Amino acid sequence: MSELQNFRAGFIAVVGRPNVGKSTLVNALVGAKVSIVSSKPQTTRHRILGVRTRAGAQFVFVDTPGFQTKHRNALNQSMNRVVAQSLADVDAVLFLIESMRFDAADERVLKLLPKDIPVILVVNKIDQLADKTRLLPFLQAAAQRFDFAEIVPLSALDGRDSERLLDILQPRLPEAEPLFEEAAITDRSERFLAAEILREKVFRLTGDEIPYGVAVEIEQFQQEPSGMRRIAAVIWVDRDAHKPILLGKSGEHLKRIASEARQDMERLFDAKVFLNCWIKVKSGWTDNAALLKSLGHD
Repeated sequence: MSELQNFRAGFIAVVGRPNVGKSTLVNALVGAKVSIVSSKPQTTRHRILGVRTRAGAQFVFVDTPGFQTKHRNALNQSMNRVVAQSLADVDAVLFLIESMRFDAADERVLKLLPKDIPVILVVNKIDQLADKTRLLPFLQAAAQRFDFAEIVPLSALDGRDSERLLDILQPRLPEAEPLFEEAAITDRSERFLAAEILREKVFRLTGDEIPYGVAVEIEQFQQEPSGMRRIAAVIWVDRDAHKPILLGKSGEHLKRIASEARQDMERLFDAKVFLNCWIKVKSGWTDNAALLKSLGHD
């Protein structure tokens, strides 16, 4: 009997409003950091595929930006197009909401969901709910909003919950041969992942001082015979006033950002990384379609 007989493979879109835990869940389901995580909105800007292969199935998760309803600039319009495109030609959808919260932003995403493929409602962050008896009435009310194939309460931080969700998803995928090699964890290049990791550190380590108007461009990415990566990156900011904030006193803030990014890259690439970073100003880039395209946005 062929080991691929009855094998299942398919694409699963992961959608929801900003900051609901989509990237955290995708990373947990894949078992590796393929999508950056931050408490800031608009962290995920691209359509990122995360791949998980296990006995009998291959899951290809499409991590999407949170659907944007504010700041109608070119960047947000680009991100919303990514969400809509990601819902086309998938085999299932994971629609994430937070436990005990279903607001107007969630409702707007709900209206985008397809009616002809399985949509699983994932109620995230149940670990933060002190009184678990409140959860059942909330789930019952949520079930009335849409014809969900399943409702799954979980914590994206709990590995057992992510495995349980894979068990629920597997029979809903079509029978097909693997779409990627067994060892693959993403369709994105190391160059792209390096840029995303650095951008995550900017968001995480600047608090609310730097808004979402930050982009990262990898100007050089070289892999030496030893396996070491040499990376040169530019952090683009929208205003001159943001540059000293990122630099910090005597450049200490930028050094910490680069150091933590380098450590994450070394863990992901399983190799030494030499990282050089610079900060440059590109005013108005978030509302300039040509600049967005040059920085990797469609």
